[in-house]
Amino acid sequence: MAPRPMLVDTHCHIDGDLFEADRALVLARARAAGVAAMVNVGCDLPSSRRSLALAHAHDDVWATVGIHPHEAKDAPPGFDEELVTLCRDPRCVAVGECGLDYHYDHSPRAVQREVFARQIAAARRAKKPLVLHVRNAAQDGPAFVESVDILRAEQARDVGGVFHCFTGSAEEAKAALDLGFLLSFPGVVTFKNNGQLSDVARLCPADRFVVETDAPYMAPVPHRGKRNEPAFVAHTAAFVAQVRGEALDDLVRVTGENARRLFGLPSPSAGET
Repeated sequence: MAPRPMLVDTHCHIDGDLFEADRALVLARARAAGVAAMVNVGCDLPSSRRSLALAHAHDDVWATVGIHPHEAKDAPPGFDEELVTLCRDPRCVAVGECGLDYHYDHSPRAVQREVFARQIAAARRAKKPLVLHVRNAAQDGPAFVESVDILRAEQARDVGGVFHCFTGSAEEAKAALDLGFLLSFPGVVTFKNNGQLSDVARLCPADRFVVETDAPYMAPVPHRGKRNEPAFVAHTAAFVAQVRGEALDDLVRVTGENARRLFGLPSPSAGET
């Protein structure tokens, strides 16, 4: 018997305060929705440690460790050494989320670039893929172009990774794929005003994308405006399958295999329920 389709929420933040009161119920709802694995993402050193603790407490939760560009200004000396150390934990599957955010500019851009480059180097040392956060300024901006330049300069192709919460243009999608990275489609793809994202999802090669929630943010239709949670990744997967003209089980199987390969997740056993 073939392994069951493996629905994976490749990016969530369920370690935070918004889930403190009902985290157990959130995890139960994810499992009931068929989510076989969740990747909980670190944004600074404290949240990275919380992410690892959560992953140790639940067999279907995995962790990443990293410094979000918003937090780059507060990165302590030696943060990259600490990330390399945290990567030795067997529940850690990636470095990130890291990158550039020129929309909010919560950290000076020069600091963002330095912290990003150091995290790519840390990922190469730890032999872990990267989870990237890249957001341009409100009226376009150089964040994506500069991110690609840094990824090339730091030889990020050696470890690969994923452009988390990808909402960019077809041209940006091509640039990301040409680097050897995957795209991760969030709930935004289900929005009517999603720009080129439906076309990007339709045309993306089957082995080059995954799905995510980014919980608690950006819940997909029909939950738009509510707190997002891993169970809702099923809606995103269903929408992407529809856009691509594929059976949902096939979409779930392909994205699950992509996530398993990207993060080194274990494959479900044949016949497992």
